[in-house]
Amino acid sequence: MGIRRRPQGPCLLLLLACTWTLQAQDFAWPGTAKAAVSLAYDDALDSQLDNAVPALDRHGFKATFYLTPGRGNLPGRAQEWRAVAGHGHELGNHTLFHQCDGSRPGRDWVEAHRDLSTTTAAQMQDQVRAANAFLQVLDGRTERTFTAPCGDRGASDGEYVDGVRELFAGMKVSQGAHAARSMADFDRYAVPIEAPEGVTGAQLIARVEAAARSGTVAAFTFHGIGGDYMSVSAQAHEELLDYLDRHRDVYWTATFLDIARWVRDREASATP
Repeated sequence: MGIRRRPQGPCLLLLLACTWTLQAQDFAWPGTAKAAVSLAYDDALDSQLDNAVPALDRHGFKATFYLTPGRGNLPGRAQEWRAVAGHGHELGNHTLFHQCDGSRPGRDWVEAHRDLSTTTAAQMQDQVRAANAFLQVLDGRTERTFTAPCGDRGASDGEYVDGVRELFAGMKVSQGAHAARSMADFDRYAVPIEAPEGVTGAQLIARVEAAARSGTVAAFTFHGIGGDYMSVSAQAHEELLDYLDRHRDVYWTATFLDIARWVRDREASATP
């Protein structure tokens, strides 16, 4: 009787590639959906309350709003943000003071006393925990997700994000990175930050169509909607929502927390 040999070299690589492809193909989103869409909004901006929230509620979509308690006009509109959470939207953690690395090019706007490059990892981790406590007072919830301001992970003495990983179901990091090509490449603790600015509705729609072709996640992180900074026009935003509304069979539009939970549950069921 012949001996059955274990695949070697190129044969083994081909087998592994096929295994990963099968895993990605087997990943299922709820219902008939081919992709998930995360509509997220950073910095607790007035235009989000004034323009984005009413539009989302008209279409019945739930989104994630990443709040920074110690910065901006959040205290002045705290009751409105509490109502946003009451409508089923997620309030996510965006640190306490939105500290970015001021040593990077083009970061002259970073305030010296809120510069990530001069803040220790321990200080940042304390601030992330404090932001969580504030958000829990606001919405009464204990589970949420996190987005690193500017996608920056490194404090003055090293990386701070991994030290608070256990506090969250998922994280968005790495500004400007490309989305996962398949769910085999998807890491719910290292989701790229896609921050549209000045784009058209057609461009936003093209992004979700690409996610449907790959079976992955279109994870938008908007800022201003029809106002404020890094803005997308209210019209472009509405065109995206209208498209998603008309194609609910293709796209599962949910909070980033719900998407992270779904992926986490699939990870748990796939573990031997």
